[in-house]
Amino acid sequence: MSLLDLTGWISSALVVWSLMLSSVWRFRWMNLAGAALATVVNALLGIWPFAVMNGVIAVIDVYWIWRLGRERHDEAAYQVVEVDPEDAYLQHLLATKRADVAATHPGFRGIRPGSSAHLVLRGDETVGMVVVSDAGEGVGSVDLDYVSARFRDFTPGEFVYRRSGIFADRGFTRLRAVDSPAARDYYQRVGFRQVGDHWERPVEPVPA
Repeated sequence: MSLLDLTGWISSALVVWSLMLSSVWRFRWMNLAGAALATVVNALLGIWPFAVMNGVIAVIDVYWIWRLGRERHDEAAYQVVEVDPEDAYLQHLLATKRADVAATHPGFRGIRPGSSAHLVLRGDETVGMVVVSDAGEGVGSVDLDYVSARFRDFTPGEFVYRRSGIFADRGFTRLRAVDSPAARDYYQRVGFRQVGDHWERPVEPVPA
């Protein structure tokens, strides 16, 4: 098998692999790699219809990678909606995502009485759920900070934590999350720091 043939097979494998990824960020990068290689291979072979098609796909991938990267911390792209803990839509999400929530948050046992619940939306898609309960002494316990599989490479929970008024109005001075090896990188990215066996971040007071 020639190097050109091998490259063609690799490009095809990357494109197929990308279609099996649930993460929109990883999908775009993997699809870009496959399309870019396919563009080169088909151009060298003189198969211009496929070279042009894959070139256009690569350009589209570059555009979406740029847009997703630009919007990942943009409050204009994500909206936070506070909902009642008994809200029917929230309960529906928890039911349909039960297995995924159990896998990513094994300590979550349901919404405690008096908790606050927030949904993070990107357009009409719900990409995150944050549930915080009162642990006493000004501490808010982050019982759930769930991110949908499509946006798990992003940090939608940050848009909830940025809005200090949400928690300051409840008398919280800091938020606490249970330590989890799988979530450590995420906690750091949303402003938490490790304190002993848990993670904390301060709640900034509402500007006067």
